[in-house]
Amino acid sequence: MKNSKVKINYIKNLANDWYKLDKVNFDYKTQKGEWQTQNRECYDRGDGAAILLYNSTKNTVILTKQFRMPTYLNENSDGMMIEVCAGLLDEDDPLTCIKKEAEEETGYQINNPTKLFEIYSTPGAVTEKIHYFIAEYSDEMKLGNGGGLASEHEEIEVLELNFNKAIHMISSGEIKDAKTVILLQYAQLNKLCK
Repeated sequence: MKNSKVKINYIKNLANDWYKLDKVNFDYKTQKGEWQTQNRECYDRGDGAAILLYNSTKNTVILTKQFRMPTYLNENSDGMMIEVCAGLLDEDDPLTCIKKEAEEETGYQINNPTKLFEIYSTPGAVTEKIHYFIAEYSDEMKLGNGGGLASEHEEIEVLELNFNKAIHMISSGEIKDAKTVILLQYAQLNKLCK
């Protein structure tokens, strides 16, 4: 950490169950040169990777559908979310992670994903940085059913959708996941599908 305007006084762990929640007390030097003491809660769940699988010939994308408790608690009536394939890095590098997640969640073995960028999705509260990828898929790459790992309590439905329908699902409110919107709009802007 190299910002001379920030001095961390202490970090107090508040929870360390599923992931880690810390309270950080720090001094911050304002533009006027004054030091302010501030407190922030930071949720650390590790970094992740996400991928949009697309087929330019069939004009389709592979998305997943699964239950997400935090959305259920915040007005998502059934808690189900349509998303791109994604997962936490755990001990893997982003490329290894996303290839493994693609096969576990969708059943497709992807060999050459292209990394696009890295994004902090919720920088005011969550430390997570997501590595974004795309990869073209074909029917021949389908090795299994996908659906996630039972050991991780995953129950994932694999969806192959027309690209234009997926884009429409953003404005209709059927797709509300930020990483999915980002990757679908990237595909649209770069004309990966028609």
